[in-house]
Amino acid sequence: MLFPAALFAQTTGKVMDNLTMKSKILKDNRKYAIYLPPDYDSSKRSYPVLYLLHGAGDDQTGWVQFGEVLRIADKAINEGNATPMVIVMPDANTGQRGYFNDVTGEWRYEDFFFDEFMPYIEKEYRIKSEKRFRAVAGLSMGGGGSFMYALHRPDLFSSACPLSAAVGPLSLADAKTFMERIGNKPVTASEAEIETHYKRHSALELIANMPEDQKKAVRWYIDCGDDDFLFEGNALAHIAMRKNNIPHEFRVRDGGHTWTYWREALPTVLSFVSDAFHQH
Repeated sequence: MLFPAALFAQTTGKVMDNLTMKSKILKDNRKYAIYLPPDYDSSKRSYPVLYLLHGAGDDQTGWVQFGEVLRIADKAINEGNATPMVIVMPDANTGQRGYFNDVTGEWRYEDFFFDEFMPYIEKEYRIKSEKRFRAVAGLSMGGGGSFMYALHRPDLFSSACPLSAAVGPLSLADAKTFMERIGNKPVTASEAEIETHYKRHSALELIANMPEDQKKAVRWYIDCGDDDFLFEGNALAHIAMRKNNIPHEFRVRDGGHTWTYWREALPTVLSFVSDAFHQH
């Protein structure tokens, strides 16, 4: 009678979706969710990590509740389509919404993510700390976070998988409107501050100006539905990467800005990031 229970324990991972850590940068406790692979509790090994970012209107539970990360990750790992990995889902929906520092520097979420959150997670859990074993992915607002984090810090991520991504304002003229839409207060920054912020948070600007030595630093998988309202920005990012000779995968599938689409994308994301985690 013990054997089936032991077998079950080995084939099922574990999710906790209401964990917290204290942030000095954001002056608040920050929530996060985490997926631990099936053999995490029974082994002493360290694992690769995928930072999986939610979209606007969701929180750290989005990929757990609607994205069914436990079921999909377990299936991919047990069928050999993905390597066992830890999946970390931070909350970016408390305080000012989004994964970036705001234009005034008062809300510094990106600083929190790199300076506090990642070090905390990679100390608290058995996670490999090398770039090769770290990836980032996300949907919509989190797709934008995936773009920016990998573009800002190509030294930290082996792969990035933006899904239906908000790539940032498509022009400087759109930047102020865009900032007001994603923030929770009117923009009071100067024109120069807005331009600086735009250039740092527009995927198109960053791709167009990517240094030659960074063009192959990150493996890119970009996926957006043909009926998605964010399709234009994703298509333009693909075109910009083609023009700038940046290797990447670009997928257009049937669908819109929906959880059905993202649930179908997740197995491919897990397989794609695993290709970097593996030894070939």
